Amino acid sequence: MKKQIAVIALLVSGLLALLGTACEPDKITVASSDGNNQQGITVSGEGKATGQPDVAVLSLGISTLKPTVAEARDQAATTMQALIASVKGNGVAEKDIQSTQLSIYPEYDYSIVSTQKLIGYRVTNTVTIKVRDINKTSDVLDGAVAAGGDLTQVQGISFTIDDPSTLKDQAREDAVNDAKARAQRLADTAGVKLGDPIAIVEGSVTPPVPLTYASRDALGAAEQAKTPIEAGELDVNLTVQVVFAIE
Repeated sequence: MKKQIAVIALLVSGLLALLGTACEPDKITVASSDGNNQQGITVSGEGKATGQPDVAVLSLGISTLKPTVAEARDQAATTMQALIASVKGNGVAEKDIQSTQLSIYPEYDYSIVSTQKLIGYRVTNTVTIKVRDINKTSDVLDGAVAAGGDLTQVQGISFTIDDPSTLKDQAREDAVNDAKARAQRLADTAGVKLGDPIAIVEGSVTPPVPLTYASRDALGAAEQAKTPIEAGELDVNLTVQVVFAIE
């Protein structure tokens, strides 16, 4: 019994090392302990589930340039207050508004060779906003842009699923089934009988890729129209590494 436990432990250790190389080919492996051989089939499985996003995440900012720090800070603060008031007015809760960046630094003109001229001081303030009523994303965005005026920066937009647990379960089931099918093909090809899984390690879930969004300058003449935003679909990807015994 101790020898069998040692063999399984050795297989699990090798399996953990495979996590960094999930794309490694499936293979039949032989691990040994105290001169006894334990055969196993090591495979990777992939699963995917697709769902509709239900939360939009906006990254909005204010950037201002003034001759003094005090002037720049005051203008940025006043404009950001107006932007946040607009966002709240469109139904976004205070808990879903988070400051993510605040910077103050001097800005220079380097157009003349070997010299620099102080233009003023730049203040940038950025917030991340979660829009839980995804159908109101355009209203929240357009209202914020209008409130911030020419100082507004739209730095990005992404979509997510607030509770992806059901999709993860679907992807996990698909990944295990995929691993079992791969192992069965290897066993059939090798002329051996596939046994039960003796070790399973789950890989990480692939997060959704944020969608980029144009800055306010790119809105141009279309700023009076409602900004079209399409949430599309999101894929939840999950991998597993499984060791199956050979009977």
